[in-house]
Amino acid sequence: MSDSDVALIRTQRLRAAVASTVGTSIEWYDFFLYGTAAALIFPKLFFPGSSPFAGVLAAFGTQFVGFAARPIGAALFGHFGDRIGRKGTLIGTLLTMGIGTLLIGCLPTADSIGVTAAVLLTVLRIAQGIGVGGEWGGSVLLAMEWGDQNKRGLMASLPQLGVPIGLLLSTGVVRLVSSLSGDGFLVWAWRIPFLLSIVLIGIGLYVRLRVLESPQFEHVVQRAAVVRQPVWRAIVEHPREILSSAFLRMSEQAPFYLFITFVLTYGTKQLSLKQDDLLGYTMIAAAAGVVCVPLFGWLSDRIGRKLMYGIGVVCVGLYAFPYFGLLNTKVGGLVLLGIVISLVLHAMQYGPQAALIAESFGANVRYSGAGLGYQLASVIAGGPAPLIATAVLASTGSSTWISWYIVGCAVVAMLALLALPQRVPAEQPQPA
Repeated sequence: MSDSDVALIRTQRLRAAVASTVGTSIEWYDFFLYGTAAALIFPKLFFPGSSPFAGVLAAFGTQFVGFAARPIGAALFGHFGDRIGRKGTLIGTLLTMGIGTLLIGCLPTADSIGVTAAVLLTVLRIAQGIGVGGEWGGSVLLAMEWGDQNKRGLMASLPQLGVPIGLLLSTGVVRLVSSLSGDGFLVWAWRIPFLLSIVLIGIGLYVRLRVLESPQFEHVVQRAAVVRQPVWRAIVEHPREILSSAFLRMSEQAPFYLFITFVLTYGTKQLSLKQDDLLGYTMIAAAAGVVCVPLFGWLSDRIGRKLMYGIGVVCVGLYAFPYFGLLNTKVGGLVLLGIVISLVLHAMQYGPQAALIAESFGANVRYSGAGLGYQLASVIAGGPAPLIATAVLASTGSSTWISWYIVGCAVVAMLALLALPQRVPAEQPQPA
């Protein structure tokens, strides 16, 4: 291999890692921004006639439809990702998510157009869900398939950084705009974080257009091994892998959305904590996640993907009661500690998760299969979690059964992890 070839590979590996991480950060900024708004803003703007509890439940309900749309996005973009390539498909996911978020910032509220506002909000949330549903598979594969094949855990964890970075950005922008605008936040300034999405779209397109197609997908094309109906092929040939991938996320995704969205409602309404304090604590926890996600991805290359993930599952299950115990003290330092630990334990699973799931599928159906498995969890885990927690809190007035819910999620995830076939498909070796 010539020096120029080696230089090209190194350049493209770097670009693929940057493009995947930047792109997913933008997508998750958009997605988490809605979650923060659903907890703090949307009940008053789009469901003003409801009781405080009903308004929060309705806002989380519109959030759920975004989760329900994610498997649709995984199937839609997974088809094109396995048919025409990762790069072009990722441009589509970025535009779908970005435009949906931008339009939310332009929506009239219920005071202007009544119930139509909530309907339009729901439609745009569905667009967000479709966009992020197709994003994950492509971004992970672009980084993993371009990267050193001996460091799959680390390389696949880089796009996962989009979650803590997106959370950090969205929470930080909301907190900044809220502080600067004061009483004007609920009147007009809440739109600013959504409108900023147009800037992020431009950045994302710039970095993604500079990356070449994944070498492993190019190898599939050269062998004329492109599958005509990749989604259907993945479902027929890999049902166990898809279902196991979805259920092993129960201990990662369901608690995560309690840790970052429900905590805002629980902290402000139940514990009377300050909104800005909770947002600040979440930002600190997200910053810790930026370090921990690749750390645990790298560690999975050393001790094994399943072992690393299993440790994370056990830790989350054991933390279910101490988490609310720390929050319920209402002591700033202990609340901060509780939130930070929650996202560190989440990173123990999220770091190795991408490679763990993606390695279960061959390159010709990997976008479809991995994307479906990953995003189906949104319907059974992340989407219902805030709704379940809100309903449990309203009926019991206590966090005890929410903790038991987290424990149950950990048990289901451990069973699914044990059921996941441990198989690394044979593929074209990549130059180091």
